[in-house]
Amino acid sequence: MKLNKWMIAGAAILVFAGVAPWGVGYVTEQQWLQATEEVNSTQPFVRMETDQYQRGVMGSEASGSLTIVDPKTGDSHRIDFQFTVSHGVTGSLLDFRPSQGWQPEGADWFQDAEPSLTLETRLWGSATVEFEAPPMALKHPDGAESVRTSGGLARIDIGSMGEQADILMVWPELLISGPRMDVKVEGFHLEQSMSWLMGDIWTGSGAMTLDSIALEGAAVPPVLVKGVVLNSGSETTDSERKLDSNVELELESVQFGDNAYGPHRLAVAIEGVDVAGWSEFSSAMTDMQMMAVTSGADPRAAFEQQMAMMQRFNNSIRGLAAAGFSFGIRELSLETPEGKVQGSLDISHPELSEEQRENMLMVMQQLTGTLDFSMPLALAETYPVVQMQVSPLIKQGLLVREGDQLVMNGRMEDLVLDVNGVQIPLPPLL
Repeated sequence: MKLNKWMIAGAAILVFAGVAPWGVGYVTEQQWLQATEEVNSTQPFVRMETDQYQRGVMGSEASGSLTIVDPKTGDSHRIDFQFTVSHGVTGSLLDFRPSQGWQPEGADWFQDAEPSLTLETRLWGSATVEFEAPPMALKHPDGAESVRTSGGLARIDIGSMGEQADILMVWPELLISGPRMDVKVEGFHLEQSMSWLMGDIWTGSGAMTLDSIALEGAAVPPVLVKGVVLNSGSETTDSERKLDSNVELELESVQFGDNAYGPHRLAVAIEGVDVAGWSEFSSAMTDMQMMAVTSGADPRAAFEQQMAMMQRFNNSIRGLAAAGFSFGIRELSLETPEGKVQGSLDISHPELSEEQRENMLMVMQQLTGTLDFSMPLALAETYPVVQMQVSPLIKQGLLVREGDQLVMNGRMEDLVLDVNGVQIPLPPLL
């Protein structure tokens, strides 16, 4: 009796479907261990440990810990967790939960369901991390403080073996009540696309929107900020040798009591930054923070390490400056009842030749910059707090009156800052 070719194909599919989960489980374990090692080796402030990993055919059981180190104090916080792994044909689903549960014993934070934290992996190197939070109500035992949230979603889609990521976070409502102030946040939405370039440098674009933030307390008038929009982007130029980044913040209105003012806008940009130099600078900064946390008991050895690190830090700054860059507040615009406050700031350093780099004594020597700022005179005359801040500047000639405006025009060159004709020598700090 001859077997039908479709029967043979069907049998092969059944065998593959039975064997594939075992192979997927093996690959998932290796991916998990590799990801854990990369997290621990690429930065010093988050450490992951896998206590045990029991792999089966259709699923696995594992446990581990996550330790977060505060870079300022060196204090650490450890979270023990467990997770189950379901093996499929092309990937696995990991379901995480804290070993002590999502809430303390006897607490009633979640009424409908508990949070869910999952990681879905694929054999070809993509993954999706998703955290889904249900509505939550948390109250302090004395009743003076409470946190309420509508629940939300946070998701990270990772591709190209970890070199690309898309982030989504949606949180409709959050209310924090305290004895002094209540804070209410509505309509938070974040989207970010990232592509790894080198070291700690990523390029991409993102947008964050927020419907409103409301602050209300017994001792202060209510404050309502509406229509918050934050856009950011970074991209490479000059065959990926240079990096341009920008951030733009817009506010529809800011309301104090019954009066609302707006719109407001702030735009910051950095252009022409050397990618390799920025990577070295970022690495030096991270190592300096880590050294402050893990400095040994030997004062002499610690001093030598600090001197070597400071030399590395200074060299990274010199390298960044020598490659040329431009940084500034491209636009500052604030609407007030008395008129508009506006200004701009730009600081730049030229790109140097190899000979000029060798003879470079300090960074600040060739820094140049411009500063333009203006505000309504009525703003200073109406509000005593503002008047206290601007009066010394007016007396020194750093703010001058032009019609109904207070104006500041500055130029920086050759270690001298000239503001409205007043020359201020700058100390060679860098």
